[in-house]
Amino acid sequence: MKRMIAASGFALLAGCATTQNDLPTQSDLDLDKYAGTWFEQARLPNRFQKDCIGEVRADYTLKPNNRLEIVNQCKARDGSVKTAGGEGRLNPSFAPPDPARLEIRFAPQWTSWIPMVWGDYWIIRVAGDYNHSLVGTPDRKYLWVLSRQRTADAASVQALLDYAATLGFATDDIRRTSSQQ
Repeated sequence: MKRMIAASGFALLAGCATTQNDLPTQSDLDLDKYAGTWFEQARLPNRFQKDCIGEVRADYTLKPNNRLEIVNQCKARDGSVKTAGGEGRLNPSFAPPDPARLEIRFAPQWTSWIPMVWGDYWIIRVAGDYNHSLVGTPDRKYLWVLSRQRTADAASVQALLDYAATLGFATDDIRRTSSQQ
């Protein structure tokens, strides 16, 4: 069984990272520039974000050895704020290491030695000088459009979704994130 930990989501243990490698990623990605706050604009539906109705954001802090500290949050159906903390790392399956092909984990730190707690987080495209990002998994089951702004330019979001469609993602199933407040 395959699994992904959400770019802006709240994950559960469910398997291991995929082994499909045919998904192109952003060349020359700079993790320093990528770090910071991102707001979800659209996503493929997934079970770990089913209670998220809006105000979805992810905060990435670059740590030593190209590790990322991740804090995700969203507004839940009951009005509360749902939060999940995790860690990202360069995917060890690639040599040389590719900063656009990451693995992330939201399971407890003591489980980090178990391969199945890590899920794919591939940065497919960055646009507008790191103002927009398309993130997904090589099995095409998970996809997010992120932006630095709470509400992104609709044309920029659509351009990333159009690109995702050319890569085999089911963009007809995309859910737009409700207004970021």
